[in-house]
Amino acid sequence: MSKNIAKIIAVSSTAHPLHKFVKKLCEALSEELKIPYEIRIEDYVFLTEHGDKDEYGFAFLPQIFVEYSDGSVKLVLSKIPINERLKPDLEKAKNIILEKIA
Repeated sequence: MSKNIAKIIAVSSTAHPLHKFVKKLCEALSEELKIPYEIRIEDYVFLTEHGDKDEYGFAFLPQIFVEYSDGSVKLVLSKIPINERLKPDLEKAKNIILEKIA
C-alpha cells in the first residue's frame, strides 16, 4: 500500500480549531504506514498548486496530501469528516485516506 509513498503532508495553521486533530491524524497514519509526516504551516503556495479550493477559488485549511517517491503529490483529504456528535472523526478520516492511497 505505502510502498511508493514518501511522506504525508498536512497544511494547517496552529490557530485553526482542527490543527491538533490534523496533527493526531498524521501521527496515526505515519505510525500505521511506517512513513514520515510533515506539517506545513499556512503554506498557501503549496495549497494553491495541489489542494482544493472553495467556491471563490481560494485555498483553505487544513488539507492532507501524500507525496510519492517520484515527487508527485496527491490530495487525500480536504474536508474533515465529523461524527454524529459533530466532532472530528479520526477513524473515518484515516479510512478515507487509506482508501484513496490503496
